[in-house]
Amino acid sequence: IGFASGPMVAFARSRLFPPAPHLLAFAVPAIPPVPLRLGVLGLGRAFTLLLPALRADPRLRLLAAADPNPAARARFAAEIAPATFDTAEALAADPAIEAIYIATPHQYHAAHAIAACRAGKHVLVEKPMALTLADAEAMNAAAAAANVALIVGPSHSFDAPIAAARALIASGRYGRVRMMTLLTATDFLYRPRRPEELDTAQGGGVVFNQAAHQLDIARLLGGGDLGWIRAATGAWDPARRTEGAYTALAGFRDGAVASLTYTGFARYDSDALMGWIGEDGRPRRPTLPGAARARLAGDDESRLRAARGYATAPEAPAPAAHPHFGYALIQCEGADLRPTPYGVEIHADHDRSFHSTPPGPPPVLDALWHAIRHGRMPAQTGAWGLATLEACLGLLTSAREHREIPLTRQLALRDAAGNATAGATPEDVMPQPHSPAP
Repeated sequence: IGFASGPMVAFARSRLFPPAPHLLAFAVPAIPPVPLRLGVLGLGRAFTLLLPALRADPRLRLLAAADPNPAARARFAAEIAPATFDTAEALAADPAIEAIYIATPHQYHAAHAIAACRAGKHVLVEKPMALTLADAEAMNAAAAAANVALIVGPSHSFDAPIAAARALIASGRYGRVRMMTLLTATDFLYRPRRPEELDTAQGGGVVFNQAAHQLDIARLLGGGDLGWIRAATGAWDPARRTEGAYTALAGFRDGAVASLTYTGFARYDSDALMGWIGEDGRPRRPTLPGAARARLAGDDESRLRAARGYATAPEAPAPAAHPHFGYALIQCEGADLRPTPYGVEIHADHDRSFHSTPPGPPPVLDALWHAIRHGRMPAQTGAWGLATLEACLGLLTSAREHREIPLTRQLALRDAAGNATAGATPEDVMPQPHSPAP
């Protein structure tokens, strides 16, 4: 006892007075996060695909839903939560929810998002955010006035391999992006459709539905700041008179160029380039020639369409890989990057490597959580969605008028100092700051 130092004293002290962090680890248990109280507007195909992730995420609680279909509401009430409504306004007025996922038809996005914002709800709205720039501006104004988050998604620009490619570009290790090639081929036009989904004026066709994904990816990888677009579209089936294909060349203000091609005519299938992992990250069988057209010819299209919705469709299994949007090759000054369903291939001058992306919850749910709980907005805000919408509208105008269309509403990624740069990460863009929830 009289010794002031020595190994025995040190041992005794360690037993009697363990380090403070050791004590704290046992004395103060971790506090679980307060779940985000979420409502869903639109119980259709998009909700059906996202539902497994919504159920599995402990940070989220699905508390309410609205849909005009009584069967969909009844299933939601029986399986998820009892609070269901038949109008967007009733859902927005529910004090139990703090955010709304809007997955209604495109032509309703603006009205539904504005109603949600005015009710003080944060908003996650499917792409395209609107059909006109005026509507997109009104949505952004409503979110700013209510001091709520407005996020446009899910979009394939949120996919983990795309985010990984963006991070590799932002590292500067491979130099600047100079060219991009994006190619997607599907049976989009011959999936069961509502009449408005085949009417461009109501948001139908592959430009509003699919270019919104592809342009979002290109903008994120290239730094966001497009300057012009030149495009052609194809509407070659008189029975389905909307755009079924497009090809576009889009230029960034720093000189980079993106080539984007999409076809939904149910012939070649670009999932063949992705190891037959489907767009949703789930394995699938190779396409049978003519299968999509034969399915439509042999049954009632409205019945087939209804069977894909939440009211009757079985819940989708969890994805086996990351979602994707077809083939993409990003040519940087020092390497070519190719996102896959499992990560990013890196093809440098003298070697090849692979940057894997581990599985996890959909990044869009991470973005929603951090935006509302921590005030940290992703790149894909309402302002970003407006810029992608401008590029989609520019694509349609270019095809119609056979000329290059300048783009003036674009939003560049910014570095930590607020400077526009193609090397910034998506989290650096915060055009709509708001206070986090208490």
